[in-house]
Amino acid sequence: MSSPVRRLLALVSAIVLVDVMFYSAITPLLPSYVDHLDLSKSQAGMLAGAYALGTLAASLPAGWLASRWGARRTLILGLALLATACVAFGLGREYPVLVAARLLQGIGGAGAWAAGLAWLISVAPRERRGQMIGTALGFAVAGAIGGPVLGALAEALSPEAVFPAVGGVVVALALLVVLTPAAGRAPAGGRLLDALRDPRVLAGAWLTTLPALFFGTFGVLTPLRLDELGVSATGVALVFLAAAAVEAVVSPVVGRVSDRHGRLLPLRAGLVGVLAMCFLLPAPDVSWLLGIVVLAAAAAAGMMWAPAMALMSDGAERAGLAQAIAFGLVNLAWAGGQVGGSAGGARLADATSDAVPYLVLAGLSAVTLLLLARGRRVARTRAEPAAGRS
Repeated sequence: MSSPVRRLLALVSAIVLVDVMFYSAITPLLPSYVDHLDLSKSQAGMLAGAYALGTLAASLPAGWLASRWGARRTLILGLALLATACVAFGLGREYPVLVAARLLQGIGGAGAWAAGLAWLISVAPRERRGQMIGTALGFAVAGAIGGPVLGALAEALSPEAVFPAVGGVVVALALLVVLTPAAGRAPAGGRLLDALRDPRVLAGAWLTTLPALFFGTFGVLTPLRLDELGVSATGVALVFLAAAAVEAVVSPVVGRVSDRHGRLLPLRAGLVGVLAMCFLLPAPDVSWLLGIVVLAAAAAAGMMWAPAMALMSDGAERAGLAQAIAFGLVNLAWAGGQVGGSAGGARLADATSDAVPYLVLAGLSAVTLLLLARGRRVARTRAEPAAGRS
């Protein structure tokens, strides 16, 4: 691997790490915002989910912009929005300002992810493409691990001190992007509608959305439940730090399994795990037991990301879709689930109880398992006559 490619890999990895750190820093801060601003669970869900809402709105436009305007320039724009969001979130004291800052962060993050990964793929040797994407995503998981620590630091010091400093780091990364020469292959064309007709794209999109629904619900209700059980902001951060570490260990193992044994094996295992966790998460009345269930839940849902995104990527590549737009589709699928889970799940819990949104997720997981089994049987049935004619 050449030095310029290695440097670009390091730069894109650093960008996704900082973005995910800022995104996940809300977790230990959420109970504090609920107390100080007198927020309902629905309002807390909107605050947590505003990032995903911004990503949802900007995913496809960001992918289109990167494919037309260029990945480098789109990446600089995304980082400028992200730096602004960091400062606004740190200095904001009113609920609408905090929600708007999270929304702006999601828009900037959509541009940074789609453009950064598309740029990386454009310079990557084809035989090392998967390795490079996996490295960047590994840094994203590291960001999810560090985010709760960042949030706990903001709780201990002040958001005004911590988050503008993160904005300064983002500005430094943007300057490095400016100094990095634009290079790489021109993005492929392709039509979005053609890609959406591929069943692998549709299945991969839903199987990206479902764990995002789960994590969105889980990410709002679990910190509030831990707070009710007497866990401090630092304790909540440690629980989610451990959960992200579990997910970071599970993800590469699952990726290798999906390469060797097909995408559906880890997807089915993840769905079974999510189904079980949906019944276990509302049950514990002691903090240490809930912490154990949180770790198991992160492992189960985290099993689905890599094979689901690979399934979607396979179909998009067959349709000849530009990589930036394909990553826009991934962002869209994730953001739709994250918004539905954090805002919708919290609202449903407000109106009923925490158990109800988990029951809805259990039902979706069960139906998805049945559809995967049916799809496999149909594929086998179609393959048998073809084998007989050969």
